Amino acid sequence: MANNTTKTTSRRKTVTAKETAPKHIGLVQKDAYLEPFEDAIRGRHDHAEWKKNQLTNNGKRTLEAFASGYDYYGLHKMKKGWVFREWAPNATDIYLVGDFNDWKEDERFRAKRVKGTGNWELKLSEKAIKHGDLFKMHVYWEGGHGERIPAWAQRVVQDEETKIFSAQVWNPEPYVWKKRKFIPNKSPLLIYECHVGMAQDAEKVGTYTEFRDNILPRIKNDGYNCIQVMAIQEHPYYGSFGYHVSSFFAPSSRFGTPEELKSLIDTAHEMGIAVIMDIVHSHAVKNEVEGLGNLAGDPCQYFYPGDRREHPAWDSLCFDYGKDEVIHFLLSNCKYWLNEFHFDGFRFDGVTSMLYYSHGLGEAFCNYGDYYNGHEDDNAICYLTLANELIHEVNPKAITIAEEVSGMPGLAAKYKDGGMGFDYRMAMNIPDYWIKTIKERKDEDWKPSSIFWEVKNRRPDEKTISYCESHDQALVGDKTIIFRLIDADMYWHFKKGDENDVARRGIALHKMIRLVTATTINGGYLNFMGNEFGHPEWIDFPREGNGWSHKYARRQWNLVDNKELDYHYLGDFDKEMLNVMKSERNFQNTKLQEIWHNDDDQILAYMRGDLLFVFNFNPTRSFTDYGFLVPTGSYDVVLNTDAKKFGGFGFTDDTMTHLTNYDQLYVDQHKEWLKLYIPARSAVVLKKN
Repeated sequence: MANNTTKTTSRRKTVTAKETAPKHIGLVQKDAYLEPFEDAIRGRHDHAEWKKNQLTNNGKRTLEAFASGYDYYGLHKMKKGWVFREWAPNATDIYLVGDFNDWKEDERFRAKRVKGTGNWELKLSEKAIKHGDLFKMHVYWEGGHGERIPAWAQRVVQDEETKIFSAQVWNPEPYVWKKRKFIPNKSPLLIYECHVGMAQDAEKVGTYTEFRDNILPRIKNDGYNCIQVMAIQEHPYYGSFGYHVSSFFAPSSRFGTPEELKSLIDTAHEMGIAVIMDIVHSHAVKNEVEGLGNLAGDPCQYFYPGDRREHPAWDSLCFDYGKDEVIHFLLSNCKYWLNEFHFDGFRFDGVTSMLYYSHGLGEAFCNYGDYYNGHEDDNAICYLTLANELIHEVNPKAITIAEEVSGMPGLAAKYKDGGMGFDYRMAMNIPDYWIKTIKERKDEDWKPSSIFWEVKNRRPDEKTISYCESHDQALVGDKTIIFRLIDADMYWHFKKGDENDVARRGIALHKMIRLVTATTINGGYLNFMGNEFGHPEWIDFPREGNGWSHKYARRQWNLVDNKELDYHYLGDFDKEMLNVMKSERNFQNTKLQEIWHNDDDQILAYMRGDLLFVFNFNPTRSFTDYGFLVPTGSYDVVLNTDAKKFGGFGFTDDTMTHLTNYDQLYVDQHKEWLKLYIPARSAVVLKKN
């Protein structure tokens, strides 16, 4: 009896000890090197929890219910008449002026302050205004007044002659969705980054409808299952690429109507293509008449005060993420685009700029301490965390991607683990690596070990979007990969039969660079519109310096369609590459296993599932009977960069089946030798039968 009692007591003590032992937060459990910073990680998580509880009244309402500002503010048609509301705590008077009152102040269109708040409200009869009327606010404050566009305006248009922007009364027949429910395909996520305005061959601004009819079929045919659409939120300057936003709730009218944008998204969904939006919450345009720069005499109504108000590099304004009203505005913006337009998620622009007081400028970020040394904007970190919580509350299948260059740990880790909750982060190291390699290293100095390390250099607990180049590398002043490889010879030696050595080298490496980048993903792969076929021109939007020309703000699809030119080789290869990736179930989650690398030979080989990838980066040496130890069996070629149909030399017979050769030493491992002929500067993908 005594012995039993002793054992029971001992067990109880052990259980108690386990229960009281400190348990590391998820991020630290998965990365012990973060343990010295666990207090900071917990502090950020607790801050987000505290703010979430505050905004939801300790869970009595959802975050989704909180983020409904667009239903309250702005101009809305009610059962009887209209109602207009604006948050402008510093205003002393607000009038609506427009087509309906000859743009003159009228007592009937004078808003009233809602008692005890910073809100203003105006109720109008049904006949006071009509669909299509243009309008603005006349806002008064102590010591001044100004003409403004409402912050929550959902339709903003620009006069073609005067170039002046105005809000517009918008009350059409509701759009009827053909595809009401859509679930994105993330196995793998293959993103086509695109810009509606410059998506056409013609030298003009393209439209939502033209993109729907002309470009979506191309994207579908090429095998991409997601588009990332840029420049949707209204912006005064077309050449800003949509990154200097003025009206956050208004889809840019230069491309068409909101209903035409909805039709584009609806059609994409019918094709099985997800649509994510390049959303800009990292800053706002400085303009006061069109934007939020000085809505009602308080330059800091939406933005940080003092030195933190203006972004030192972007000539823009930085949101004050510590204000509940600003959080309300931005979270409501996320929900608005999800619910009203059926976007499937967002790529958040400029996240690095949000995370740090320095905006990440001039910082190296060499060790973990650099992410937890007190220069981080906890308000912005809290907002991003809440934004991810909200987005996935509205749509659990939504996609969120962070454009972030510093490498902040936990950005794409789960909220419950102490992360910020993004689904993916951009692998921004990869395009930088390719630029540096092409610019600074001779072909014979390309090291497969370095290439393989770089394309899979990521945190194991965070999914990434890998890419060789995005729109950033296509802008005037920079160069795309194809232009770095071939440059001016593209203009003279890109016709079939007229290729010189420079063009042949560029064609070969363009395919190899894409293949090694795309097939080593752990999440998704991204390509910018036209780069899949080596679009020859940089992007230069209409501006005074080029005579307001659209010549370089378009995509020349005629080049890839012309079978007499080499562009179609690259486009055809890109399509087949994606097909090979999709042939392996859950390709992005399959184990990435290195088989072999030899930097002297410049050979790299790795496997994913039943797919074997073999690269020969050597510019001059081909290898006969080069052996790899692989799982026993037979292998067929499914893709070859050197195939003639992709602009290669066709030095190998891709119709033959390759059999492994017996080796008694590796019988227990079920492995044998596979021997291949590998031409110089080529890559091959084989599938195990």
